[in-house]
Amino acid sequence: MTTVGTPGKRAAWNRGLLCCGLAAGPVFVAAFLLQGAVRDGYRPRRHPVNSLALGPRGWIQTANFVVTGTLFLAGAAGLARAGDPATSRPAAPVLIGAAGAGLIGAAVFATDPVSGYPPGTPDALPELSRTGRAHNLAAIPVFFGLPAATLACSRRARRTGQRGFALYSAGTAITMLATMALAAAGFGQSPRLVNLGGLFQRASIIAGFVWLTALSARALHRAPATGSTQPPAA
Repeated sequence: MTTVGTPGKRAAWNRGLLCCGLAAGPVFVAAFLLQGAVRDGYRPRRHPVNSLALGPRGWIQTANFVVTGTLFLAGAAGLARAGDPATSRPAAPVLIGAAGAGLIGAAVFATDPVSGYPPGTPDALPELSRTGRAHNLAAIPVFFGLPAATLACSRRARRTGQRGFALYSAGTAITMLATMALAAAGFGQSPRLVNLGGLFQRASIIAGFVWLTALSARALHRAPATGSTQPPAA
């Protein structure tokens, strides 16, 4: 009789964790795209994703933060156990796990209104609230931790001869940081960027979360099947 401690059970558990990392990005992006399309007064190109947690149906985005954060944490655990050369050092899984914790923190502490959403609020508050500051702190592991994780993977992939993935990971870091800087300027009410802040933030999120999906898919491909104790050939 197969027990929980058998290699087959461990392999199935590891693959399940990696599937969580694979699903995290698509779940989060699909949820905020759908909400942004139907929310009254919400303009996706102008308003941040986190503003969807405000208002009467804000609980949907709050739940999206929690679910995705939990998937990040599970995916990070799977990557740490997967043995993929790009994540064989703990830095990347730890940073991905920190991003997951940040997403859950963003659910606990709601953002302040910005750029006139919810309707009737000012474009910019004279001073951030305590919860708004806490929300911004929770966002740091997401928008800075994920680029750091991509760079850690890029360095490791380059050293192990995976040039293509190394370049992709480095490009993801640059894309995330550049678009987030533009988004921050838009949310700061820069006249030229205020109506594009949400667009740039979405570009940053999608770039980073698609990278996690790709990383998890690579690790899942290399992971041993449920009934096997040996990884597939590279």
